[in-house]
Amino acid sequence: MAKAIHSMIRVLDEDRSVAFYRKAFGLEIADRLDFDDFTLVYLSNAESDFELELTVNKGTTTPYDLGNGYGHFAVSVDDLDAEHARFEAEGLAPRKLVEFAPGGTLVGRFFFVADPDGYQIEVLERSGRFK
Repeated sequence: MAKAIHSMIRVLDEDRSVAFYRKAFGLEIADRLDFDDFTLVYLSNAESDFELELTVNKGTTTPYDLGNGYGHFAVSVDDLDAEHARFEAEGLAPRKLVEFAPGGTLVGRFFFVADPDGYQIEVLERSGRFK
């Protein structure tokens, strides 16, 4: 059986991205592999073994075209309201809280925030299937 271990995104500025993911989600550098043309930075925290891999292509100076195929990265939190307030206080510009309840049945509560490179991150309240 396969086990999900990481997801990769390309970022322009390693320090800016690491600072964002540390502030927003408590992710710290688990490993950093430096090569001639690129650097791989693996971020994680004690909540999960899953890692976010940041790829920094050396010499790239213009923002990446995220295209129309990228969806989002998702995390879950215990207290969505408190996290939303914390994100606002930290100046991370979270979007509005949403209660997704088609047909009147609550499926999930969440908000989105964009990282410094424009990647969307969904922050879901831990409940139901979103644990």
